[in-house]
Amino acid sequence: MPVADLHVDIEKLRSAKGMIRVCLTADPKNFPGCVDDTRAVTRSVRADAPNIVFQALPQGDYAVAVIHDENGNKKLDTFAGIPREGFGFSRNPAIGFGPPKFAAARFTLTSDAAEQPIRMKYLL
Repeated sequence: MPVADLHVDIEKLRSAKGMIRVCLTADPKNFPGCVDDTRAVTRSVRADAPNIVFQALPQGDYAVAVIHDENGNKKLDTFAGIPREGFGFSRNPAIGFGPPKFAAARFTLTSDAAEQPIRMKYLL
């Protein structure tokens, strides 16, 4: 089966504090949470080094969800249901109420190396 590398570049972080938590999934039912997806690939990197490489992924459809965990508590903090920390998704879809569907963030990994820039959004 052909494989490819995926470079995820996080853009527009408001600070270098805390961690960037990334979830890469091919399962629409487990996007964006990646909770029950045993094949999801998750990474945590320091916010001052916000570029991640996923190596040797099987080619196919994926979506990426990112949170900027500024206080390092391993979750996206909210206030009255509104995220207090930054978030972003592959393909940078428009954000309405709630997270985008898998289809809005889906991209197809086909070449040897692909890039997916993700612009962070902050609501509070």
